[in-house]
Amino acid sequence: MTQEINLKSEITATQTGQRLDQTLAELFPDYSRTRIKEWIQAGAVVVDGAVLTKPREKVLEGQEVEINATLEEEIQAEAQAIELDIVYEDDQIIVINKQAGLVVHPGAGNTDGTLMNALLHHCPSIELVPRAGIVHRLDKDTTGLMVVAKTVEAQTHLVAALQAREIVREYEAIVQGVIISGGTVDAPIDRHPTKRTHMAVVHNGKPAVTHYRVAEKFRAHTRLRLRLESGRTHQIRVHMAHIGHVLVGDPVYAGRPRPPKAVSEQFLETYMNFKRQALHAVRLELAHPLTCEIMSWQAPIPEDMRTLTRALREDTQENPADY
Repeated sequence: MTQEINLKSEITATQTGQRLDQTLAELFPDYSRTRIKEWIQAGAVVVDGAVLTKPREKVLEGQEVEINATLEEEIQAEAQAIELDIVYEDDQIIVINKQAGLVVHPGAGNTDGTLMNALLHHCPSIELVPRAGIVHRLDKDTTGLMVVAKTVEAQTHLVAALQAREIVREYEAIVQGVIISGGTVDAPIDRHPTKRTHMAVVHNGKPAVTHYRVAEKFRAHTRLRLRLESGRTHQIRVHMAHIGHVLVGDPVYAGRPRPPKAVSEQFLETYMNFKRQALHAVRLELAHPLTCEIMSWQAPIPEDMRTLTRALREDTQENPADY
């Protein structure tokens, strides 16, 4: 599948002397500077009737610029009929409530059966968009809201909004230990120096900031609401572990489950059978990439986390002296 792109404009006075790629990115903001550079180098850009192939070429006021390019298929993954919980959809974006167990991208050990495979089946034209329009991700066993771009233009705007921290992503989590008040974790994250499948707080890592507030306190656990400024791999899981409050059920960072002392058999069964990190992307807010309308969605807390929360409340009520 391909899509023809035909764009025309005129260089303005304020753009005189600028690089060609910079100017085209300003004239056609629906497309990334990287993509525009590729089009220039491929000979798809004509200025005053001449093909220009150097991104550094300087432009002048009044020059007529034209782009005639072709968007080629970006994705090699196979389309698969996998059920999606679609919260919202229009011609530009899809918002989904991702279920636990669904991997976002194909990779080692998960060559198919992913969100990307599902998106390619649901919306075949999304194969023209890099990464099938996926602009941010959730871990395999994290549930909740994700936005996906259906067009290259929407993807460009969403990526820019993410980088500018203009997209609100709010999460709910249940962590071990009692946290008295909210706070912020500002600690860089990168690959663990020895455990290559783990992430960790490291001094030369990428900047990462997580804000959290207390939603509910239990006897030996806390329910949190968290908001991300950045979007590093495993960010919430790593940051909570860093401050000594690992997520309940986290198979990577929590170690063995640690239930409170003197619990009921029913509580113990619920707690020990919670086999994923207790993390859910509960709220998403963004400006629509085409209309700029502020849009917001909320995803209900999944049943397994609600069951765990009820068990923690009951345990706290049954053991008031420890609370």
